[in-house]
Amino acid sequence: MNNFVTANDLKTKGVSAIEPFAKKGLETVITVRGVDTYVVLTTQAFNHLRECELTAALIESERDMKKGKYHKGSVEEHLKRITNG
Repeated sequence: MNNFVTANDLKTKGVSAIEPFAKKGLETVITVRGVDTYVVLTTQAFNHLRECELTAALIESERDMKKGKYHKGSVEEHLKRITNG
């Protein structure tokens, strides 16, 4: 069984077209005219993905700090720097 659902199946069957995949914790790809267009995740899978993204961002920030790739200054100095003002 693949985890693809056509937009037409979703239109006619509703959420029940996605439920078998969601119960297994799988993402569901919705195709529109044969093109993979949307991905549906369970809330649990979505939250896990967000947590992974935040963890990666923290690791990247810590790496930048260790390399000295940051600026210290006031809000005004920051705005001036980013707006080339």
